[in-house]
Amino acid sequence: MVDFFISYNSADKDWAEWIAFILEENQYTTVIQVWDFRPGSNFALEMQKAASDANKTIIVLSNNYLKSRYTQPEWAAAFADDPTGNQRKLIPVKVEECSPNGLLDKIVHINIAHLDSKEAEKALLSGLKEDVRPKTKVKFPGKKKSVIKSA
Repeated sequence: MVDFFISYNSADKDWAEWIAFILEENQYTTVIQVWDFRPGSNFALEMQKAASDANKTIIVLSNNYLKSRYTQPEWAAAFADDPTGNQRKLIPVKVEECSPNGLLDKIVHINIAHLDSKEAEKALLSGLKEDVRPKTKVKFPGKKKSVIKSA
C-alpha cells in the first residue's frame, strides 16, 4: 500500500511533482501519474488502482483542478471512503488562491500558495503529521515588560 496518491490537473504538473518529490524525500511513498503511469498501461485502470491502493489522496488544489471534470472522481473516491474526515483520507494542498465549493469547501486544507519553497515544504510536512501538539512547554504570550524611553 502506498502512502499518497497525488491527484492533479495537468496544468499543475510541476506542483504535483514538487509535492511528490518532497514527500518521497521524507520517506513517504507516492503514486503520481507523470511518474507512475507508463506508456502501454491503461490510464483508467491505473487511476482506479492509485485511488484505491493509497492510504490518502492529496489534491493539488487550484483553479485548474476545480474546473476539470476529470479530477472530480479522484477526490470523490477518497471522500466517499472517509466522509467525516476522521481518517484524513483527502488532503487538499492549495497552491494558488481559489474557492472550492460544495463538499470540497468544508475540508481543511494545507495552504502553500504565496510561500517560498522552504516555508511551503515546512507547511506541507507539518500539515501531514498526525499529531502537532507541542512536546515542550509553550511560551506564555501574555504580559511583556514595557520599555519606557526617556526624552
